[in-house]
Amino acid sequence: MPQPSVRPARPADLPVAERLWLLFRHDMSELSGSLPDADGTFAADRLERAFTDPGWAAHLVILDSRPAGFAVVRGLDGPKRVLNSFFVVRGARRSGVGLSAARQVVAAYPGPWEVAFQDANTGAVRFWRRVAGEIAGEAWTEERRPVPHRPDLPPDVWISFGTR
Repeated sequence: MPQPSVRPARPADLPVAERLWLLFRHDMSELSGSLPDADGTFAADRLERAFTDPGWAAHLVILDSRPAGFAVVRGLDGPKRVLNSFFVVRGARRSGVGLSAARQVVAAYPGPWEVAFQDANTGAVRFWRRVAGEIAGEAWTEERRPVPHRPDLPPDVWISFGTR
């Protein structure tokens, strides 16, 4: 499979990002038990902030000139960046697309990074540990933190690493 390119999302990309967001939230609903809102959509406040807040950024993952995923980064105006949301469509998974895209996003913002995921998402567990190892070697850490405002959910796993 060809390697993806990752580029900052532009305002005109919002409709594409919103459709990808629905796919992402649908996948995540299996872990969180979330249901769509009455209109069939999921809450998209994090995606909206990525298009409006200067401390946030949205990126599209492009494969063969077509959208294959996205990344939402926050903390651009703070001491560390957080990969807030990351998604690759199922048809492009397990092919190196996600790893390449994650590396490109992280490389765009050198410095300390954090990524959160759920233990129950076994694919994400393997993926993010691999990403951290590929980017930071053995210089990364992992810890569990409670999910804010969701005491009903198990803690998130947070991986921290740095880039130069």
